Amino acid sequence: MPEYKFIFKRVRKYILYLLALYVLGWGLTSYQSIFLGLILGTSISLFNLWVLDRKMKQFGEVMVNGGKIHSLGLLTRMATAVFAVLVAMEYSNYIHLISVVIGLMTAYIVIMIDNFLAFSFR
Repeated sequence: MPEYKFIFKRVRKYILYLLALYVLGWGLTSYQSIFLGLILGTSISLFNLWVLDRKMKQFGEVMVNGGKIHSLGLLTRMATAVFAVLVAMEYSNYIHLISVVIGLMTAYIVIMIDNFLAFSFR
């Protein structure tokens, strides 16, 4: 199994732990709109990570077999991010917009922290 698959699996696990913490925060604190925004943004971020993982697998297969791939899913990932922001704007009484944006960046932040920790303990 290539190294990127291990990285995606580990990052996916960390994001699911974060989502569990956000759900606890939503249920146990009075900051429900903030945690709901974090839940929405992080869920979309996890979906975008899954799309990127799937496209990377396709890219690897195409490169091995000798073919052509058109994109790595940038349009799909951008559209889901826009969708999350539009949902947050429509239901602004229930979902905090800045929390959604922070949640959308969660996968990238987790990947950077994971890589930093992996390289510093080698």
